This record gives sequence, C-alpha cells and structure tokens, in this order.
Amino acid sequence: MIILAMGTRVNDSAVFVNASLALSETPVSSQDTVITFLLGTVLSTMFLVGTAGNVYTLVVMNIAIRVTGTMYVYIMNLALADLLYLCTIPFVVCTYFAKDWYFGDIGCRVLFSLDFITMHASIFMLTVMSTERYVAVLRPLDTFTRSRHYRRAVTCAVWLVSFALSLPTMIMIELRTSIRDGIEKRICHPTWQMTAYKAYLTVLFNTCILAPGCVIGYLYLKLARTYWTSQTTVFSSSKAPSGTKCPKQKVLYMIFGIVLTYWACFVPFWLWQLLSVYYFEHGKLSHKTMVCVNFIVTCLAYSNSCINPFLYTLLTRNYQEYLRDRQKSGIGFKKRFHYSSQRSVSSGSHQFTL
Repeated sequence: MIILAMGTRVNDSAVFVNASLALSETPVSSQDTVITFLLGTVLSTMFLVGTAGNVYTLVVMNIAIRVTGTMYVYIMNLALADLLYLCTIPFVVCTYFAKDWYFGDIGCRVLFSLDFITMHASIFMLTVMSTERYVAVLRPLDTFTRSRHYRRAVTCAVWLVSFALSLPTMIMIELRTSIRDGIEKRICHPTWQMTAYKAYLTVLFNTCILAPGCVIGYLYLKLARTYWTSQTTVFSSSKAPSGTKCPKQKVLYMIFGIVLTYWACFVPFWLWQLLSVYYFEHGKLSHKTMVCVNFIVTCLAYSNSCINPFLYTLLTRNYQEYLRDRQKSGIGFKKRFHYSSQRSVSSGSHQFTL
C-alpha cells in the first residue's frame, strides 16, 4: 500500500515514508527477502481476484442499471473505488522487489494520493447508502422524489470531497534521488513538517473512520429502535414463514455488513498510522517489527477490495428482491385504488339517479 508508514530522518527533521520504499534504504536480510516474496505473492493474488470481481460487478451493474433502482449508481461507484485501489498493487509489488521507484514524480503524487481518494470515496458512498436506506424506511415517500440525476450529483460530490481531502498528500511529496554504494536510488519523499503531518493524519482518521462511523452508527441505532416496532410487526402479521426476512431488512443488513467489513479491514491500518507518528516516532520498534506489522495491515486493507465484490453481489440480489416486492405492492395498491375509485363513481351515479 502506498501510504506513509515508516520513519527515517533527513536533515534532522522526522518524516515518514512508505515501508516498501524504506526497504531500499536498509540492509537486505534473508528475512526481508522472505517477507518481500510473501507480500508480493499475496498482493498479486489479491490483485487478480479483486480486479476480476470488481470488473464483474461493474459489468453486471452496467446491465442492471437500466432497471429501475436507486442504489445501482452507488454500488457501481463502490466497485470503481475498489478497482482503482487495487490498481496501486502492481506499483507496490514492483517497488518492493526492485527497492527503487521507477514511476517518476507524477507517479509519486498520483499513487500516494489515490489510496486516500478511494478510501474516502468508499466510506462516504456507504454513508450515503445508509442514509438513503434510513430515509426509505422512515420516510419512504421522500425516496420517490429523488431522481437518478440527483444521485449522480451526490456521487460526483463524494469524489470531489475525497479528492480535496487527498490533495495535500499530492502536493506535499516529491521524488528524491540518493546514491547508495554507487547505485542511484529514487524515493517518494514527503515534505511535511512532523507537526503538520500529525494534524493532517488525525484529520484523515476522523474523515475516513470516526465521523462516518458516528453517522452510520446513529442511523442504524434509530433504525433498530423504529424498525422492529413497525416493519417487523407488519411483516410478521402477514403470516410469512418463520425464519424469513423482509427484503428491505435484508438490504439494510447487507449494507451494514459492507460497512463492518470496511471497518474491520481499515481500522487496524489507521491505528497503525497514528501509532507510528504519535508513539513509535523515535524508533521504539525494530525494523523487522515495523516491516511485519506494515505487511499485515497492508494485506488486510487490500483484502477489503477483494471481499467487497461478493458482498455487492449479495446486496444486488437482495435489492432486486426488494424492488420486485415493492413493484408488486405498487401494483396491488393501484388495483385497490382503481377498484375503490370505480365503487365511488358507481355510488355517486346511483345517488344522483335517486
């Protein structure tokens, strides 16, 4: 993962660089070689599996988007964010093995910021989806007034905000070269002062984990308080088979499952980043420990983009079931409305003839 993770000292000021890039400045041991090979193998497998799954999701969504539905735009953008995130893997693997940076200054700026863009886009999109489902349950009439253009505008706003939050990373980095044992090595070097970097990383933790978590948690707590007293009661009174769940309830569960998966994969990574700058800044951990921990959180974070396509498939099926149920309810409502209208007209005609 092309994220700031390990510490070095340049010109007596502490800066943090990617663990994979830092390997080029440290002696290569046999253990480092094993870790590099293992990480390259695992990440390459994740890249193949995750890319295939997300491309499949995009293809299916591109076909299914022609069907009426509100969440297809969001699911497509989630899959796109995962796909962009996975596209950084080949650059990480190449850097781990070559212990050098071959992608230039622009590559530094784009690839380092792409992680933050896709992370924020994913969690913001999940927050929007949770809000939409909350509105659909508590105020269902409001969802009918929102057009597809409105949802596309929301997704554009999500990407713009995500880009704005990652812009400092894109600006505050540069490509530097150094000579080691007569060999020129290139490295993407942050130009942050440590105080500013700590503040920025803390802001990103709040925007990527804490703030969306509070919003989503609040929405689902309100849903838990109201849903079981209204929707579940109505569903159970229809004499449905035991053990079945309302399609709308399944959709809510699946969205919350995707959110929990995101937190499970990214909270360890963000905690490691904060510990690196606030507690382990002065080399309290050995190089081997830093590399191993970075290996774990890197694989865990990338695994989220490999798991998501399977969750998106389940979510899509449950959502299609929910749409079919809603369409049937709408047809039934129209028939009842048409029948009651005919009776009213007939009754009014009869009274008029009398």
